[in-house]
Amino acid sequence: MIGTVIKSTGSWYLVRNHQNGQLYRCRLRGKFKNKGLKVSNPIAVGDEVTLELEGNEGHAVITDIATRRNYIIRRSTHKAHHAHIVASNLDQAFLVVTLASPRTSFGFIDRFLVTAEAYQIPTTLLFNKSDLYDQEAQAYLKQVMDLYGQIGYPGISCSAHTGEGIDEIKGLLKDKTTLLSGHSGVGKSTLINILVPDLALKTSEISAFSDKGVHTTTFAEMFEVEPGTYLIDTPGIKELGVVEMKREEIGHYFPEMRTRLNQCKYNNCLHLNEPGCAIQAAVKAGKIALPRYESYLSLLQDEDSHR
Repeated sequence: MIGTVIKSTGSWYLVRNHQNGQLYRCRLRGKFKNKGLKVSNPIAVGDEVTLELEGNEGHAVITDIATRRNYIIRRSTHKAHHAHIVASNLDQAFLVVTLASPRTSFGFIDRFLVTAEAYQIPTTLLFNKSDLYDQEAQAYLKQVMDLYGQIGYPGISCSAHTGEGIDEIKGLLKDKTTLLSGHSGVGKSTLINILVPDLALKTSEISAFSDKGVHTTTFAEMFEVEPGTYLIDTPGIKELGVVEMKREEIGHYFPEMRTRLNQCKYNNCLHLNEPGCAIQAAVKAGKIALPRYESYLSLLQDEDSHR
């Protein structure tokens, strides 16, 4: 029997059967190796797994995991030198961003985009709470959206309260599996309540089946928006440490840097202070935004501190 993991608590997993949509509460059989990856969670939401039924009705054992198409991964907050797979087998990701209340930093946005770029996951930025912005803030919002739009990341100005952008977001969700991520407080839950009809019903059904109505916010959870359309909610991420990346590779995951890498004088250029560096020249000429270059430097420092 084949199914998709729709919820994980680290000790047991909720899996939806591909054939009939039935839910199974599952445990793991033995240990799963993740291709040499040191991860705090061997199974992630979005994983396709093989099940064997157990004696209790609705209970099963996960015996195998299919190769992942892609995944979003970050440094584990609990285990040193370990990573945590946020979700897998994604068609796209939405990063919910707020420019105030709370402010999402360029560094956080860029770390998420670099991770998504590394695993070829198209990402759209949802600039939420637009109803809170005055004229000056709206002008700044346009600047930020233009900055990211020029390098290939579409942005949608949206508000769960006024309905701005909601229809556009719904259109992008259709027939895809989408990860929704962002800091705590950016309004993800409110957006999800609008995007997923009968969410309270779906949540209570899953919670009642899985364990005494407890809704965990520690792990990701997948909701069916409509047949064939899935949205994966994630807990608010405070920090996003990039993993599985060598320092010399980081520049490849910045699209505006990637197109200029072969213009540097030296093949092993890290774009710090090397002579003939095309990236530094582009930053000075305003062709690469300074906040993006600063994010790149921050990621280099990150890798140095974890070597």
